[in-house]
Amino acid sequence: MPNPSRSTRLRAILAPAFDNWASRAYLAAVAASLGVFLYAVYVSSDAGFAGIWPMMTTAPLGIVALLVTPAADSSLGWLSTPLFTAGTALAGLANATLLGLFARKISPRRSPDPA
Repeated sequence: MPNPSRSTRLRAILAPAFDNWASRAYLAAVAASLGVFLYAVYVSSDAGFAGIWPMMTTAPLGIVALLVTPAADSSLGWLSTPLFTAGTALAGLANATLLGLFARKISPRRSPDPA
């Protein structure tokens, strides 16, 4: 069973990624680009440059996902698509968290309700 303080810490860290509209819209764009990528790789007959959309959506951290992905013609070629997808999703989550922290910083402060 997970440690409650650990899950509480993780929620506190990831809260900025979900508590504002800018981060939510960004995560929706990341999910859409990953959906297009997965469709092109697994369903379409020609994937072409489908990986450019998730990488550009999650830049600059998404470039790291590309660097750690094995080449498609290597012995670990079967792992390239799932690893790229997971790395890009994590990069998108990290970018959304940073975007949320920025949105918190620039938003006007509200005074707490006296009631």
